[in-house]
Amino acid sequence: MKLALKQAKKGLGLTSPNPPVGAVIVSSEGVILAKGYHHRAGANHAEIDAIENCLKKNSVKKLINATIFVTLEPCSTCGKTPACTDSLVQYQFSRVVYGCCDPNPKHRGRAKSLLLNKGIDVTTGVLEYDCALLIRFFTKTITKELPWLIAKSAMTLDGCTTLPNGMGPWITGTEALNDVQVLRSQVDAILIGGNTLRADNPRLTLRGRYAQSDRLQPWRIISTRSGDLPNNSHVFTDQYSDRTLIFHNKSLRQILKSLTKRNIHSVLMESGGKLLANALKNDLVDELILYYAPIIGGGPTQAVQSHSLSRRLKHIQSKRFGDDIRLSGLIHEP
Repeated sequence: MKLALKQAKKGLGLTSPNPPVGAVIVSSEGVILAKGYHHRAGANHAEIDAIENCLKKNSVKKLINATIFVTLEPCSTCGKTPACTDSLVQYQFSRVVYGCCDPNPKHRGRAKSLLLNKGIDVTTGVLEYDCALLIRFFTKTITKELPWLIAKSAMTLDGCTTLPNGMGPWITGTEALNDVQVLRSQVDAILIGGNTLRADNPRLTLRGRYAQSDRLQPWRIISTRSGDLPNNSHVFTDQYSDRTLIFHNKSLRQILKSLTKRNIHSVLMESGGKLLANALKNDLVDELILYYAPIIGGGPTQAVQSHSLSRRLKHIQSKRFGDDIRLSGLIHEP
C-alpha cells in the first residue's frame, strides 16, 4: 500500500475534481506486476492504469488470481469511465486491498459487497489514515459541500507578517518560497483579501517548473468589502486574468459555498491577519501551514489579528527549508 500511496501522489494537483488514487498489482507468486495512478479527471482510474501497464509487458493470464492494492475503494458505478469493479471481476483478480472507503455515502461499501459476491477476497483499512489524508480535499467537498481550506502564512518568530521598513518584502528565504509553489500546485484556488491585493499586488501564479507543466493555473479569489480594487493589479491584467474571481461584500462561508459549485475542492488562503482571524473564528480553516523565519522584531502586522480565539493543531509536522522552518497541522480531521 505504501507503493500505491507513492503512485497516488503523482496525481496531486492534476486530478481535480477527482481525488488522487494509486494502485499496485501483485501476482499470485508475490511479484509486483505493475503500478498505476489516476493522471487527470476523465482519464483511466488508477486500477485501469495499472492493469493496462501490466498488459504492456505480460499476458492477460498474469492477472488471474492477482492481488491489487488501491488507496481508495474502487468505483462501482459508471461515470466518464467504466466501473473499476467490473474490470477487477473481468480479469479474475482473487483479492482486492484498499486503504479507505469512498466518502460518498451513495457509493461507500458498494465495491466490497459487489466483489465479495463475485468470490473476490476484500481487505480494507490498510494505511487508512494516510489514504484518507490524500483525498481530504475530495472528502470535504462531498461530505460538507465546502472546499478544504488551507491557511498559509510566513512570519517572524514574534508573530509578525511584515518586516520593518528597509528590510524588503520577503520574510522567508528562497527555499521556503519554492515550497509555497508546491502548495499552490496542489490546490484549485488561492484566496486573498482586498487589503493584500492593494498592499502587495501579488501574481498568485505557479512559477518555475510548475508553470511549465500541464497543470492549470489556480483560480485567484479576491474577497473585498469595499470593492475598491486597483484595476492595474496583476491578477486583472496578466494572461490568467480570466481565472480571477471577485467576491464583493460576501462572507467567507458564502464564498467557499460558491467555489464548491465551481468544482473547486481546495483553497489556499494567503491572506492577512484579519481574514485569517475571521476564518479561524468561524471554524472554516481545515489546515494551517506556517513558515517561521529566524527573525525577531518584525513589522506592525500580526499573523492573526485577534486575541479572542484559540485553536489546537493535530498531526503536527515540521520541516526545515534553509534557515526557515515550516510548521503544519490539521484543525479538522480528513
